[in-house]
Amino acid sequence: MKVAVVGGGPAGLYLSLLLKKADPDHEVVVFERNPPGATYGWGVVFSDRTLTSFREADPKTYTQITDDFIIWDAIDVRYRDEVIRCGGQVFSGISRKALLSILTERCEELGVGLEFEHEIVGLTALSDFDLVVGADGIRSSVRAAHEDAFRPRFDDGSSRYIWLGTRHLFDSFTFVFRSNEDGFFQAHAYPFDGSFSTFIVECDEASWRRAGLHEADEATSIAYCQELFSSDLGGHRLESNNSKWINFITLKNRKWHHENVVLLGDAAHTAHFSIGSGTKLAMEDSIALVDSLETHRDIGAALDDYQLERKPRVERFQEAARQSQTYFENTSRYVHMEPMQFAFHLLSRSGRIDYDDLRMRDPHFVGSVDRWFLRQASDERLTPAFAAPPAFAPIHIRALPVSNRVAVNVDPSYSAVEGVPVQGELEVAARTGAGLVFTDVIAVSERARITPGCPGLYNDEQREVWRGALGRARAVSTASFIATLSHSGPRGATRPRTLGADLPLRHGQWGLVAASPLPYTRRSAVPEEMGRAHMTEVLEDFDAAARRASAAGFDGLELNLAHGYLLSTFLSPLTNHRSDDYGGGLESRLRFPIEVFEAVRAAAGRMPVGIRLGASDWARGGIDLEDAVDVARRFEERGCAFVRAAAGQTVPGFTPRYDPYFLTHYADRLRNEVGLPTIATGDIATIDHVNTIVAGGRADLCLLRV
Repeated sequence: MKVAVVGGGPAGLYLSLLLKKADPDHEVVVFERNPPGATYGWGVVFSDRTLTSFREADPKTYTQITDDFIIWDAIDVRYRDEVIRCGGQVFSGISRKALLSILTERCEELGVGLEFEHEIVGLTALSDFDLVVGADGIRSSVRAAHEDAFRPRFDDGSSRYIWLGTRHLFDSFTFVFRSNEDGFFQAHAYPFDGSFSTFIVECDEASWRRAGLHEADEATSIAYCQELFSSDLGGHRLESNNSKWINFITLKNRKWHHENVVLLGDAAHTAHFSIGSGTKLAMEDSIALVDSLETHRDIGAALDDYQLERKPRVERFQEAARQSQTYFENTSRYVHMEPMQFAFHLLSRSGRIDYDDLRMRDPHFVGSVDRWFLRQASDERLTPAFAAPPAFAPIHIRALPVSNRVAVNVDPSYSAVEGVPVQGELEVAARTGAGLVFTDVIAVSERARITPGCPGLYNDEQREVWRGALGRARAVSTASFIATLSHSGPRGATRPRTLGADLPLRHGQWGLVAASPLPYTRRSAVPEEMGRAHMTEVLEDFDAAARRASAAGFDGLELNLAHGYLLSTFLSPLTNHRSDDYGGGLESRLRFPIEVFEAVRAAAGRMPVGIRLGASDWARGGIDLEDAVDVARRFEERGCAFVRAAAGQTVPGFTPRYDPYFLTHYADRLRNEVGLPTIATGDIATIDHVNTIVAGGRADLCLLRV
């Protein structure tokens, strides 16, 4: 096979030597526009897992690379003049120049053709090759020749960074955070040989501009960074290698191959430098492509196999990198955190490393986190010698004591009769050991039910049944109990969800109301647009339900502003098309939900009242997280005690995004920007998840799936 490889970086060189090693009869030619040894950037980082695949692919280069490695097993976080170290993080570094030299020598040894200072413009010159490989980076000319087929998408990051080096040798992967009158800056530093360390400086756009770095030349930029991080450089200077301030660009391609052309490395994908995966992913692409070509005689089948094998794996890394990038673009959000929590949050930022992982790697570090967390949670002045994990630390929601950080929700059974709740459901939830138990949504009136089998709090009989249920639950648990008050709005008068979602009742329907006369689904009944009389009636219903909840003995209340039910129809522009004082901009759309909250708050007495907030509609033109932060602030100003972050279901055609702990980042934003205690939701299935979220300050409690 005759193969043209465009690009002489690690991906292209490694692919070429592996192809030639697999079959010496292959004719492999590398075309590189730069002279031999020319490179930009400083060091390259690898993990243990990566090294295993390199050893199996080519033992000789593996040995040469590892002989040149500098190895460390710790991550340091320097914040507020404290250094927090977490061990067990084994990584290896090598200079990019040394890596390229090793790969180039191996290519020459195996007979790979190396055409340096040879730029390929268009692919017509390569028409006699059986396979053309685009390994020419993010600005790939190979990809550009078939852009309509590859369909690349470029996403610019919001922060600015500059890639520098220093002769100061760090002994760990070090994250440094410094602030001055211009803003908040961070450095990512790591050693890569016995003489140099990489030193990447990153900051948000506003800090970059306030510092005048948008107008600065290279020397001025280096001088600024050197002064800012002088205490971290051990008297050494920062050095440049054609370094410029840039935004990180994330690249994804719909397809990785077209006809006899295939992409790998940065031509196919990029992942944020904060998880150190760029060169690793590129060289693993090379291994996978060679394996596919060896397995399939047909080139088309081989390229299909390569894409099927690599694309999903890379996309998982890109998702972790996206979360890590988002963290570093918003570190100023967390400056209020104490150093221990700040460090834990950083280490668990990408979703790939959690509390249990860190405990296995460095039990001393996690023990320090546990002790710090318990001291903060219990207001103890002395540091305990031993502390349970954060999931088991107490918390107060206003004056309400909660024994641990686990919350559970009573699952809906749709078995209530005329709003009277089913006996035993609250007790079952209480036996889980959770510190906080939420009821199923409780209808504030007969017309507020989702189905005929939903529980209510709209008459005294229901109140007394709830009182008895709470008494039995308290006999088996120390949990606190929260009643979730709700009105179904346009999603009412439906059959039980066990028969299908949002199926209208065949018989016995009742009239529906909403912010605007928009049916929830095409088969749903059209709700009546609420007028002032309707609003007054609903306000009275919520007021009465809150008073009954207090009399029944609940410890707190939650107001449901999510999932397309009545109050969320006012919040979202997708469901609120009103032209009066209750429609239009966000402030007007908030008017009625705030009226309801204030009525419930007044009726609740000393009980804390929180909200379940739809933090995103997951639909174009709907509520997004920026809106949700604004909404949460308005409720916090009016005495809201907590917020449970939810998303979607405002309209049926929503598009969810399932990340690790997929709703936790909503709770994170609300907690750390608004300052409200938050409850994270979203398929949180283990105590490990709870520990990770709570210890990192992403939420105060977690709704556990049980």
